[in-house]
Amino acid sequence: MLSSGLAGEILEKFVQYQVKLAIVGDFSQYTSKPLQDFSRESNQGNTVFSVASEKETVKRLSTAN
Repeated sequence: MLSSGLAGEILEKFVQYQVKLAIVGDFSQYTSKPLQDFSRESNQGNTVFSVASEKETVKRLSTAN
């Protein structure tokens, strides 16, 4: 999904409609550069977050604009 651009298109809709999205999971075990880039880039904004735990999800979503 990352290489085809489909994930980016879907996330673009979340941003466009200002709907918050948290992707929860520990992805540190994966060495895929595209996945690491995707996670890092998604955490730069205030709409889509890639977080390791539900607790972190609540924290990020409650402080997001």
